[in-house]
Amino acid sequence: MASTPAPEPGAAPVKTIAFVLYPGITALDMVGPLQVFSALAGLDPSVRPVVVSGSLEALGTDTPLSLTASHTFDQVRDPYAVIVPGGTEPTFTAMADEDLLAWLRDVAGRAEIMASVCTGSLILGAAGLLEGRQATTHWACRPLLSRLGATPVRRRWVQDGPVVTAAGVSAGIDLALHLAERLSGRQTAQFVQLLIEYDPEPPHGPIDWSTVGPADAWVDSMVQKGLAGHPGLIARLTG
Repeated sequence: MASTPAPEPGAAPVKTIAFVLYPGITALDMVGPLQVFSALAGLDPSVRPVVVSGSLEALGTDTPLSLTASHTFDQVRDPYAVIVPGGTEPTFTAMADEDLLAWLRDVAGRAEIMASVCTGSLILGAAGLLEGRQATTHWACRPLLSRLGATPVRRRWVQDGPVVTAAGVSAGIDLALHLAERLSGRQTAQFVQLLIEYDPEPPHGPIDWSTVGPADAWVDSMVQKGLAGHPGLIARLTG
């Protein structure tokens, strides 16, 4: 199967946005941005969101919801953009998935955008794609970025060249709306934001980051369990 369908004569080239699925992801990391791009595709036919994985079998998430990819890695070789979701222990396990890492390294040479949500940035780092770049991730795992060659940044999302990383979970929606503007213009992106009614008013107000301390014990537990059998990676992240 071709990675990108041929456009109609005179039509804009199709831009494939590939969302990476692996076992145990945090569902909102993928589903939030995917909803943005699905809405965008209804307004801009040049945008084509797909979900890619090593197989087409249903995979569990950190919720009772299972997800199934629309395409395998082999079927999508020339995406315009790649978005890698995060999670907890399973994301650390994915850092040692050589098939996933090889696909990311391969398409990164051709993709315009390599993006991540939450701890998905750690997978980009494991693939060697964060070296020398500013990046962000879930607040608890931000210190790990420096061990993957990146400069940690505390922002909702950060762009450094072709790499765009978002902070934890819900920040993926912000990243997706930023990318929607980049692909289809500000007016269209604003309309997508209206369509999905993204206008958050947290019932408990904004997070008071001054009261949030390190979560080293939790992160170390995820590293040790997720990367059991991979002492080299454990040492790289914790040594």
